[in-house]
This record gives sequence, structure tokens and C-alpha cells, in this order.
Amino acid sequence: MEIKYWSDIACPFCYIGSNRMKRAMKEIGIYDDTQLEFKSFELDPTAPKETTEGYINHFTQGNQALEAQAKDQMAYIEQMAKDDGLPMAINRVVPTNTVDAHRLIKLAESKGNPTLMENVIKRFYQVYFNDGQSIADYAVLLAAATEVGLDKNEVSQVLNSDDYLQAVLDDENEAQRLGIHAAPYFVINNKYSISGAQPYDAFVKALKQIQLEE
Repeated sequence: MEIKYWSDIACPFCYIGSNRMKRAMKEIGIYDDTQLEFKSFELDPTAPKETTEGYINHFTQGNQALEAQAKDQMAYIEQMAKDDGLPMAINRVVPTNTVDAHRLIKLAESKGNPTLMENVIKRFYQVYFNDGQSIADYAVLLAAATEVGLDKNEVSQVLNSDDYLQAVLDDENEAQRLGIHAAPYFVINNKYSISGAQPYDAFVKALKQIQLEE
């Protein structure tokens, strides 16, 4: 089985949905033998790399009338994550541009080591959703990436260049061609698709059904 999924580090439903998919793959025994490909999907490519905006204001776009609704939604998302065993302190999130994190994920992918790549993705999600640090800050990215196994000099080289930017854009262009307008979005065997952070049981059921059909 081959699975590719479009995801963004700044997307809480991507964090939750991709975790549920990976758990489902492990439950039915296909995780180790399945090609799982991360595809870049920036929710907001125009987001600034430096910001003092809090997550609540990011949710409401400055509309104070929406604050109560936004707080309820944030609490709901945080509880979803915690129910799945994912650390999340959503009030501490620094909403910012994610393109450099995506470029470093592409660097990790180039190493041909799925475990390394998964560790980089997981660490970046933790930086964004739990650590209260900016995922666009080069020092933060350098520390997080090297902490899980990427080479410090290579990370620095990527951050101080446009390396892997085209690979990120290629993923996003592919999503546009396929009519994918939101994340997470999973494509299985180039034939089946699952969108959104579906319930865990839904991922298990879908994968089992595809196994039977294939």
C-alpha cells in the first residue's frame, strides 16, 4: 500500500489526523511495509515569519465578537489532541509562516530514513503546538531539527538558502491539480482518498476495506 498525505505544521487537524492514520496503520499491521509520503500544504503561504499575534486573534482575525466562539473551538481542538495522547497547549501557539519547516522536512526525506523523517515532523508539531515557540525562527528550527537527528551544518545550509523550496511548491501545485483545497488529505494507492481528521475507527475501517478491495 502507498499513502501520501498533504499536511501543514500549523494545522491542528493535520497533527491529529496524521497521528490517527499512523496508529491505524500500525493496528492493522501495515505501517512497516507501507510507503507513507508527507506532502507539503501551507494553510497560509502569505503568513509573516515574525509576529506578535496571539492564537486567539489569529482565529478571530481581530473580530472580538468571535472570541467566545474561538475559545470554545480552541478548547475542543486541544481536548481532541489530548484524547489522542498528543501534547497541545494551543493558547501558547505562535501563528506564523511554516515554509522553512516544510523545507527541513524535505531535507529529512532526502535521507531515505522514514524514522528520521517522522521524528522531524513530530518534533516540529510539538514546537508549534506545545512549546510556544515560533516555527519560523531559524534558531528554534535548528535546535529542533538537530535534536532529532538532522546534521547541524546541513540544517543551517538549508535555512540560509532556498534549498527544497521548489519541492514544497511542487507538492502544493500537485494538490491544486488534484483539487485538494484543505488538509489533512490522504491519498491511498493513487485511487482512494480520506479528508480531514476522521475518527480513529474510521481510518481503521477505511484501510481494512481498501486492503480487501486491493
